[in-house]
Amino acid sequence: MLTGSLTALLVIDAQESFRHRPYFHEQSLTPYLDRQQALIDGARQAGIPVIQILHIEADGVFSEASGLVRTLEPLELTPDVVFRKSRHSALVGSGLDVWLVHNGIRRLIISGIRTEQCCETTTRHASDLGYEVDFCSEATATFPMTDAIGRDWSGSEIRARTELVLADRFARIVTVREALASPRPASAP
Repeated sequence: MLTGSLTALLVIDAQESFRHRPYFHEQSLTPYLDRQQALIDGARQAGIPVIQILHIEADGVFSEASGLVRTLEPLELTPDVVFRKSRHSALVGSGLDVWLVHNGIRRLIISGIRTEQCCETTTRHASDLGYEVDFCSEATATFPMTDAIGRDWSGSEIRARTELVLADRFARIVTVREALASPRPASAP
């Protein structure tokens, strides 16, 4: 059992697989990589366990056979533990939930890729399970999307929408600095 922290940092799907998707835009990654690395480094310095979540699928660039289910470069990440998931929520079928309970984790800091998909879904699920959740949106990344009526949504618009629907309902929206500040009191999940 880990000691000293009721908080854990989740780094969700920050993996090379995304570089091989048609919607991938390298330019949107630069600010994310800086903030994600700062969050990882800050968590390490604060004694907060760093949990890496990797998304896997049977075929394609998210399959283990692709060789792309590995940390997104140039992130430097040496996690305390790694979980693989095949669903949007990192808490479904990965064993993460058991690990969190076993280690007395009560607060989660959410980061990673994609803001509105796996990061948001994990946030909602964790909140519903009773965890206190800090959604560090500046340490999440997403890519532009086009909706069913042809409207183009930028990554910034998608991030703002995600913050809107999560704030004060499922999570506290935080910066890297705020996420690493003295943890707020946590209640058991």
